[in-house]
Amino acid sequence: MRTTLTIDEDIARQLREIVHRSGKPFRNVVNEALRAGMENNRIADVSRPYRLEPVAMGEVTGPYDLDKALQLADRLEDEETSRKLLLRK
Repeated sequence: MRTTLTIDEDIARQLREIVHRSGKPFRNVVNEALRAGMENNRIADVSRPYRLEPVAMGEVTGPYDLDKALQLADRLEDEETSRKLLLRK
């Protein structure tokens, strides 16, 4: 069967190297590469959706309220900025 394919340049370069080393025709090298890929099941099944199962990580320990995590981050950043400014004096 004849068909037209658009092959990425890096893949085409590799195929040409194999053709040069092996002395086989380009179409034979391409067919062998396709067969090898299909036999090894290297073609990803894109129809399966990605699934991530949630995992409980336990309770937060210490005096931190994660509902106000951004406020905590702001406070810690302000404290660090103040500390650095004091070191410049």
